[in-house]
Amino acid sequence: MSISASLLPEFDQEMANTRKALERVPDDKLGWKPHEKSMSMGGLATHLANLPIWTVFTINQGSLDLEPPGGGSFRVEEKRSRREILEDFDKNVTAARDAVAGASDEELLKPWSLLKGGVTLMTLPKIVVLRSFVMNHVIHHRGQFTVYLRLNDVPVPSIYGPSADEGEM
Repeated sequence: MSISASLLPEFDQEMANTRKALERVPDDKLGWKPHEKSMSMGGLATHLANLPIWTVFTINQGSLDLEPPGGGSFRVEEKRSRREILEDFDKNVTAARDAVAGASDEELLKPWSLLKGGVTLMTLPKIVVLRSFVMNHVIHHRGQFTVYLRLNDVPVPSIYGPSADEGEM
């Protein structure tokens, strides 16, 4: 079995679970923060919607510079509604899944670097980047996001088993 074929079932499961959480974003709470140092609910949801596109950057490029010397930075504008968040998420998941499905083992074993201002922050095999900086990153922030939901009395979906709000998966 190829690396991409072994990754896709997990990718599909994690993206479906993430969508279930994002479907509960309350439009009237996008600016809510649990703490002044925290991201807003809308910012966190936007981040979750954007993370899958890192799959495409990772597979199709050898590196990504967050603040390329001489030009711009890698910033994503915060979405203004649940509808926008879900549209962006769905578009990014589709592109990411297509990229994974089309990636050869050889490509996934190539090194990939994250840079900031031309300085290399890390270099890892692309498959490691997909598992850690995409999948695990999504899982981490999805957990954070479900706490935001709980603190706003929004029912938390079942993810890996029943939640206190949903007795069934």
